[in-house]
Amino acid sequence: MASCAFFGMMRFGEVSVESRAAFNPAKHLTRKDVFLGLDLASKAYARLDLPSAKTARPGEIQSVYLMAQGTLCPIAALQNLASVVPALPEDPLFSWRDSSGAARPMVKRRALEQINHITAAWGWGTTFGHSSRIGGASFYLAQKWIQRSCA
Repeated sequence: MASCAFFGMMRFGEVSVESRAAFNPAKHLTRKDVFLGLDLASKAYARLDLPSAKTARPGEIQSVYLMAQGTLCPIAALQNLASVVPALPEDPLFSWRDSSGAARPMVKRRALEQINHITAAWGWGTTFGHSSRIGGASFYLAQKWIQRSCA
């Protein structure tokens, strides 16, 4: 979830829900909204089709493309999620299974608490809802700068 939000430069609200009851397949990412494929150069990519996004018109799908990365690869994370938490096409993309086996969506507040627990333990500070969007954009800008400066 965090890897996809970061490398996809998405708002954390686009990969999570405000509450379990708030999940709506017409507004939130589901398993059917993910496409894994190969580009023309045979490089792996993932496309997430956001059914609702802050920057999209109502009813307009916004696609986010993810490319393979190093150890925090969002494609590997999506593949791992599919094997660890099997789900139906209409189930939340980022989900977990409760004791009865029902797929439950990741709630934004709880997910950020867990992420912040990990990042604070490593001395990296805390993150907020827009941190992944800003951090991903900064990462890609730095990569472009590095490519230009090394050329």
